[in-house]
Amino acid sequence: FFGVGAFYRHSELRSKNHCTMAAAVDAAAAEAVDTITITAPDDWHHHLRDGAFLPTTTEHCSRQFRRAICMPNTTPPITTTELALAYRERILAALPEGHNFEPLMTMYMTDGTTPEEVRKAKATGMVTAIKLYPKGATTNSNNGVTDIDKLDETLLAMQEVGMPLLIHGEVTDSDVDIFDREPVFIETIFRPLVAKFPDLKFVMEHITTKEGVDFVMNAPANVGGTITAHHLLYNRNALLVGGIKPHFYCLPILKAEVHRQALLAAVASGSTKLFLGTDSAPHLECDKLSACGCAGVFTAHAALEFYAEAFDQIGKLDLLEAFCSHNGADFYGLPRNEGTVTLLRSPHKVVPKYNYGTEGGYLVPLRANADVEWTLDVPAPSSLLCVGIPSATSA
Repeated sequence: FFGVGAFYRHSELRSKNHCTMAAAVDAAAAEAVDTITITAPDDWHHHLRDGAFLPTTTEHCSRQFRRAICMPNTTPPITTTELALAYRERILAALPEGHNFEPLMTMYMTDGTTPEEVRKAKATGMVTAIKLYPKGATTNSNNGVTDIDKLDETLLAMQEVGMPLLIHGEVTDSDVDIFDREPVFIETIFRPLVAKFPDLKFVMEHITTKEGVDFVMNAPANVGGTITAHHLLYNRNALLVGGIKPHFYCLPILKAEVHRQALLAAVASGSTKLFLGTDSAPHLECDKLSACGCAGVFTAHAALEFYAEAFDQIGKLDLLEAFCSHNGADFYGLPRNEGTVTLLRSPHKVVPKYNYGTEGGYLVPLRANADVEWTLDVPAPSSLLCVGIPSATSA
């Protein structure tokens, strides 16, 4: 898809970015920071799942974040206003006592989503955005959109009432390589969509490529984007080298190092168009290890710590607060949170797994049984959620 010329351009970018990042790391080493206090952060892309899974996911998410955009690709999906409001009540009921957390609800766009449903959702004041999944693009997306051009009236209604569209930006054509899905989506769908609806707010979720970075950074002000911690920290070698590592399998899939470097350069720029979106996506361990393993990386147990690691590696801890706590709220037109959280440069070991769902169900977190370099200065999750706790302090 990229061709030989693109390969050499990518190689040149890699060389330049390595030099830039090395200089930044050298500068950071000269002035190490051991404590970071930032405005209470938000997560602009989070999968809480539903039912018996909610006690685990809500505890982890609300421990880290004050608000979170709650993804609607549950089973069944959240396709109407009534379903979104009912899901909100289930989330609130599952929260641990004393946790200060606001779920920001979304609605799952289908081929049948109407302008009337958009206006109804907006009128409640409790539905923050609508999510576009191309049919078959990721977990529980079989009800997704098959032809966005047939939803012009719905998109016009969203533009009129100020309802943002959150986009999983990948095509699902069988003749497009999985590593090229994002660039193809941008050129064939996203760019024309932004031109057609200039006053509609768009969020390109979980940007994973240089092309995605370039698109969002150069798009009009109504286009923003989220970046995950795992795409900042890992490339596709983590998934494929030395045997397939199913707990690194996610969609969009981890990309080549040149793309990871482009993501790091983007957050290092301090652009206000980019903000935190973990895309923390839990699955039962048995489903991750099956013959057709589920896509998703669970990062909610140490999300802020992972982002701190990434920003620390490039010597940009001074930009962490804006990325985690300011940019997203400003883009959505919501007030920034009051209060603060503190991160300590104090390594801790991640537990091997968490109890998840019904008895005998387990969830394996990112970096299980290994160290995270930072620790969020709040109480650890309930010991009832942890299996095989390796130390007194666990993420």
